[in-house]
Amino acid sequence: MDKFQKLTGVAAPTPLVNIDTDMIIPKVFLKSIQRTGFGKNLFDEMRYNRDGSEIADFVLNKPQYRNAEILVAGDNFGCGSSREHAPWAIKDFGIKCVISTSFADIFYNNCFKNGILPIVLPQEQVDLLMKDAEKGENARMTVDLEAQEITTSDGEVVAFEVDGHRKHCLLNGLDDIGLTLEKSASIASFEDKAAQERPWV
Repeated sequence: MDKFQKLTGVAAPTPLVNIDTDMIIPKVFLKSIQRTGFGKNLFDEMRYNRDGSEIADFVLNKPQYRNAEILVAGDNFGCGSSREHAPWAIKDFGIKCVISTSFADIFYNNCFKNGILPIVLPQEQVDLLMKDAEKGENARMTVDLEAQEITTSDGEVVAFEVDGHRKHCLLNGLDDIGLTLEKSASIASFEDKAAQERPWV
């Protein structure tokens, strides 16, 4: 998993509330257990017409937001079914941080497991960041995980909270497998001891 330490990039304003996982990645595309290849279908039904042409006024189709790395979203982001494909699609598109007033629990947890930083803030602070994101590609936002701060294009600083264990995992690029491998020496020692004490196993 890629490390998340400090990110400076374009933030796309996505003020819709209750964006569910089927809106993020429609079920018709859930045909693979690979984590890549879903980015092109992120928000598919909002991004494309039935003939495959782009819907020009959807935020991620606008020239200034095509390379967005941050989403400033409405309340209750990631609700609905528990599909892990939703954060896979977000990450594959290139978005590494989602900011909202609240997230569905399963989606929130899956973000951390896939190298995405979900940030929960009060409404007034999300409104401030939404307004900054609306300025377009020249208004770059910085998310500093170590300092737990977001800096707007105007230099305003917004502090955020994050669980210490999850912060450690993101800063060091550790998913569940990586966390296990951190204990590889202890695991090897245990297995050696077990083999000596119970050679029949």
